[in-house]
Amino acid sequence: MSKYYFTSESVTEGHPDKLCDTISDCILDEYLKQDQNARVAVETFVSGNKITIAGQITAKGNVNIEKLVREKIKEIGYDNEKIDMDYRNCKIEVDITRQSPDIALGVDIGGAGDQGIMFGFACDETPEYMPYAISMAHRLSKRLTEVRRNKEIEYIRPDGKTQVTVEYEDYKPKRIETILISTQHNEEISQEKLKNDIIENVIKVVIPENMIDENTNIYVNPTGKFVIGGPLGDTGLTGRKIIVDTYGGYARHGGGAFSGKDASKVDRSAAYMLRHIAKNIVANGFAKKCEIQISYAIGMKEPLSINVNTFGTGTISENELIKKIKEKFPLTPDGIIKYLDLNKPIYSLTTNYGHFGKNNLPWEKVIEL
Repeated sequence: MSKYYFTSESVTEGHPDKLCDTISDCILDEYLKQDQNARVAVETFVSGNKITIAGQITAKGNVNIEKLVREKIKEIGYDNEKIDMDYRNCKIEVDITRQSPDIALGVDIGGAGDQGIMFGFACDETPEYMPYAISMAHRLSKRLTEVRRNKEIEYIRPDGKTQVTVEYEDYKPKRIETILISTQHNEEISQEKLKNDIIENVIKVVIPENMIDENTNIYVNPTGKFVIGGPLGDTGLTGRKIIVDTYGGYARHGGGAFSGKDASKVDRSAAYMLRHIAKNIVANGFAKKCEIQISYAIGMKEPLSINVNTFGTGTISENELIKKIKEKFPLTPDGIIKYLDLNKPIYSLTTNYGHFGKNNLPWEKVIEL
């Protein structure tokens, strides 16, 4: 028997990097509501009680970015500049220009907005065809936000992280070795109460009983205190959680971030398409595990290369799969956008708890191959 361990992490919507991703994606969505052909590439940086938003936007319509950002910070729950951030008085700087005409030359004719490599992945470890560790980590992070919002645990704050280590036997998840949760909290709460509340209201609600045993390690705020958080505890930046956004390190990553980018950027749209293809290869029984790589050149429509790896689990050859992919799926930037209907304001749905494995997103649809 082959036994090994694999770990993935997730973060809550209040994590400084995810706060930035959220702001960037909500700006993108607001422009797409007014102009489905908007070209948007927006990045956000937060530090202390200050937010900087910069990038390139070419679009019809007008968005009150400062108002939108304050509303989003309020929604996340940041209202105290002494321990994280305050939506009412934080300083907001906006530095937006138009898309470079040199880039537009290629994009306007349907070419890729940049060169680069992208990956898509799926496996049969979970019903949503995601790796087990990242699936559990996302569920814990989402639940951590739920118990804060519905006041089941009233004293926790928006910033938080989760981490799950899974023991594999013969390449299948057997049990959970370690669960780590770090959550920002009000100062008066004891470590003992916090740990008990998190175990009862988060871990036991999310993790299947048969995956935890007497040897499972559970750590809650291992430093013992997490009062100062959010942008006051750590800076945040759009695109710094790319492994959280994808497969938790279980599959390779091309390096391009997603949030704040419209679908003409293949970093985002091609990664979504490759997830769709990989998921359908597994869902249709052609493999138990599938990773696809694709590459593009700026301004060119067709991809430069396609590679498929089923890790020895394929029921047909990888060359046959590549042929099937080319026959079934459009891989030009315009083709991907039309196939997945990516000119709609759907991107705020993707920002938190992973861009993959959510059934309400078009690239997660299972079709017959």
